Parts: sequence; C-alpha cells; structure tokens
Amino acid sequence: MAATTSSAPEDAPTQANAQFAAPPATVNGGTDGFDASQLPIESLQHRINEIVSNVDELERKVDKIAKFYANDSKDKKLVLKSSRNQALKDKDGEERMRDLMRQFGTIVRQISQHKWADPFKEPVDVVSYGLHDYYDIIKKPMDFSTIKNQMEAKDGSGYKNVREIYADVRLIFTNAMTYNDEKDDVHVMAKSLLAKFEEKWLQLLPKVLAEERRQQEVEAQALENMQTAQEAAIVKMARATNNRLAELNLNLDELREAVAHKCRMSAEDKRKLCTALSYLSDEDLVKVLGIIAESNPGFQAMSEEVDINLDEQSEATLWKLKFFLKNSMNLQAKNPPSNVDRNRNAKRKKEICQALAKIPKRKSKLLSSM
Repeated sequence: MAATTSSAPEDAPTQANAQFAAPPATVNGGTDGFDASQLPIESLQHRINEIVSNVDELERKVDKIAKFYANDSKDKKLVLKSSRNQALKDKDGEERMRDLMRQFGTIVRQISQHKWADPFKEPVDVVSYGLHDYYDIIKKPMDFSTIKNQMEAKDGSGYKNVREIYADVRLIFTNAMTYNDEKDDVHVMAKSLLAKFEEKWLQLLPKVLAEERRQQEVEAQALENMQTAQEAAIVKMARATNNRLAELNLNLDELREAVAHKCRMSAEDKRKLCTALSYLSDEDLVKVLGIIAESNPGFQAMSEEVDINLDEQSEATLWKLKFFLKNSMNLQAKNPPSNVDRNRNAKRKKEICQALAKIPKRKSKLLSSM
C-alpha cells in the first residue's frame, strides 16, 4: 500500500508518540461544556461492579426459571419429596396410620406368643449352635425382639407404616425356612406360623389398602399444590427478573453516556490521530482499516478508494485506533526506520491526512493501493 503525506515534522514519530501519552482530561467540543473530571474513574468502576454483580444474580435466576420450564428431573424430585413430606404431616392420616400399626402390633404379639414362636423371639445364636455358614446364606437376619424394638423406637428410626412391619415379620419365617431343611422342626414351625400370620394379615389388609389410597390422594393433592405454588413463584421471579433487566439496560445506557463524555475525543485529538497515522507501515495501515471495519460491517476496508469520516466513528473505535497507534509508535521508537522508509513515510502523509484529519465542514479520504 502506498500513500503520501503533507506538513508533518521530520521528527514526527517521536512527537506523535508523545501525543498519545494520556487521554484528554476535558471534553471541549460538547454543547453543554461537560467537564469529565467531575466524574471520577472510581465512580464508574463502582457502577460497573454493581452491574456485573446484578447480572450474575440475574443469570442464576434465569437459569432456575429455564430449568423449571424444562421440567428438570432434579427439581421434579425435590417437589415430589416436599409433597410427600407435606402428606406425612397430615394429622388425620398420621392418626389413622398409628391406629393401623397398633392393630397390627396386636397381631404380631399373638404370633410371637404362640408355643412354636420360641426359636424366633431372639436373634439366632450362631456361635452356640455352630452355624458358621448362617450369615453366608441369610443376608438380613430378623427376629421378634428386633421388630419390637423398632416398633417402640422414639428417635424416628422406627417403622413408618404397617407394610414395613409386615415385611420384617415375614422375613423371620422365610429366613428359617431358607436355612433349615423342609423336614427340620424349625422349618415346619416357621411355615405353620407364617400361614397363621398371613391369614391375620389378610383380615387387616382392606383397611391398609384404604389408608394407602387416601395417602396417595393426599400426596397427589400436595404435589399439585406444590407445583402450583412453585410455578406462581417462578412466574413472579420471571416478571421481577424482566423488570430488573430493563432497569439494568437503562443503567448501562447511562453508563455508556458517562463513559462517552469521559472519553470523547476533541477535533484536536483527531488531528493528532491523523498525524500519527502518516508514520505507519503498509501492514499497520491495513490493521487500522480492519479496526474501523470491526464496528462498521458495511465498511469496505480493501476497496481501492476508501472514504473515512472520523466524526462518524464511535468513541470506542477512535480509542482503539489511539491505543493501536501508541503501541505502533513505541515499536517504531525501538526500531527507527531507514532513510528509504522515511522517504516513503513523507510521501504517505499527505494522502492519509486528507483522508483522516476530519474537521468541521471537511470530508477526508484515504486513497490506498495494494
């Protein structure tokens, strides 16, 4: 890319580098005479931190809302568990279940007091009887004393319903029948007591089934109530989140305006920008056009003739150009150009200044050739 320049001092690389040492302290081109020094950097940083914190909180809420409406399995389990806990707190249901357990306790005592129940009242003494393989065959030993202790437990570790007791009583007899041969007396007694127990269980079973159906209905209603309440809470959260997002957008607009006032470039700064551009290499000039194109999708950076109006560029683009030029000038200062490069720079300046030194009522052009 070739370019020519005009009215640039011979020592411009060093001078241009100094021109980019710091951003301007005040904005002189505004109509309201805004003084950027009135808005401390610390204040802007504090506002940015507040917005970031609020955005993080809103992201968590949006994630929770999205999971709810996606029917997240974990949330479903939590709702179901909560509804079951609520169902268990049903006073009438608790009293009915306690009554059933008392009735079933009577059945258990009757069976445990049978004349053939002695072998099953206490845990099997495997040492005294030399039953070395007992625990290899019987994975969960059970006896009436263990069941009695569970039924009388006050620390919350006891049975929760009748079916739990029923399962353990059956286990006493099925264990005995599993370990002992069919002709063994213990096997025969266990089989006989199991039959008597099942007979009495069938008499109580209709009441148990009726209560289980009631509990299922209570649980289903509790689940529906819980889901309705949770959905209402999610809808409320979504509405509040939407309102908060709108507030944050307004805050961001205010912050952008404050930063724009703080960092707005004057016409003098833009002229300095043009002067520094005249000392860039062809490679760096291409990068400059790329920076401009980033924020202007329609900008034809590789055209043979490029029109650039600095006043139409965003403040962000102008500052990107400024910092790019500062870094480029620092590199040039460490690696001074040769005489040939200086001559090429001198030819380049006029064309670049005409393109980029935009002042009121004047349009600049950057003519480039590849």
